[in-house]
Amino acid sequence: MDYGSYLSAYRAENMQTKKVQRYLKRKKAKSSYNSLTMGVEGDNGRCGLCIRITKWLPVVFILAVIAWSYFAFVVQLCLYTMEEVWLKVLSLIIYHISLTLFLWAYFQTIFTTSNRVPRKFKIPQNLMERIESATNDTEISEILDNLVRTQQLPVQTRTNISQIRFCEKCQIIKPDRTHHCSVCGHCILKMDHHCPWVNNCVCFDNYKFFILFLAYAFLYCLVVFSISCRYFIQFWRGDLTTHGSVDGKFHVLFVFFVAAMFAVSLVSLLGYHCYLVTKNRSTLESFRGPIFRHGPDKKGFHLGTYNNFIEVFGDDKKKWFLPVFSSLGDGISYPTRHSWNNFNGNGNYNSIDTADSTPVSGNSPDHCVEVKVEARREPTPKFNNNGNGSSDGPNGSNGTPLVYF
Repeated sequence: MDYGSYLSAYRAENMQTKKVQRYLKRKKAKSSYNSLTMGVEGDNGRCGLCIRITKWLPVVFILAVIAWSYFAFVVQLCLYTMEEVWLKVLSLIIYHISLTLFLWAYFQTIFTTSNRVPRKFKIPQNLMERIESATNDTEISEILDNLVRTQQLPVQTRTNISQIRFCEKCQIIKPDRTHHCSVCGHCILKMDHHCPWVNNCVCFDNYKFFILFLAYAFLYCLVVFSISCRYFIQFWRGDLTTHGSVDGKFHVLFVFFVAAMFAVSLVSLLGYHCYLVTKNRSTLESFRGPIFRHGPDKKGFHLGTYNNFIEVFGDDKKKWFLPVFSSLGDGISYPTRHSWNNFNGNGNYNSIDTADSTPVSGNSPDHCVEVKVEARREPTPKFNNNGNGSSDGPNGSNGTPLVYF
């Protein structure tokens, strides 16, 4: 055997070895994940039952604090401490309105689950086997590109190696802004984060509820704090008298401090998520911006402050501050700042084409790395009946914007 034949055989054997090693590594990782989640997701496992019960402890704690604060405020403060009847009535009305909105938004956040990724994003088993046995990323990219092109899936975001995002655990093509939650065990549409205080993922379906939950929780604490402040001062001076038990004074004291403590923590979290809404980013995207074909772009989904707001809260102003679902879109595809600028404001949000109009494997100027650009207008050529081109001069009609880097 000559040297060339020997080298070719050696390379072929080496490639086959790497292929087998890569396949075994993925199978081992998948087997490890299944063994770890079997007890959690199984119906009969004692460990899984204990973990599911433990997950509800933060929710039980919040509800216990709310129940105690109700007793301290309504019974000890309003009924036993306040002397003016009109003040009792007014305080109880304001308190119960804020409490109703708070609990409404809280339970909506807890019990609204994320819709599953549609079946058309499912990767067939034969393609998953080809992906698992692939020897390089180029081969995987070609498989994913062909699948997206065949199924006409509206995906625009990529991985850091410009590959279409997919989930090995769920065996799906990830829609834009979708991420896998290890706690829930499946992919979540527009995942923001998994919140233990609601025992649920904050995502497309309940993000509005989560923001209203923070807002009304802060309002609830503000109401309790502001009304009990007067009686805290009296307690501090030693002038506070209650018609109930001796412990009533300490309930009033502690409800004041607890309301102040929770209000301080809530206002920072609420302010941060209000900022994310105005920028049209999730918590995950704020730490790592979405990546498109031409690189990362944190402002990729930015449509302007008002448009970002109505994407979450909807275009019906009567539902903005009610914990009812009114968000725009389907959670699968989203308009980008490029498609929105080309839209020119005609029609409505749901009529925007959010899918890539170019082939999956081709290049598209949809998204670029954030750079300063200089734009100018060039005349748009028009063709007469003879096929001769004529362009509008300075006094002509609208031109086509050209961008120079």
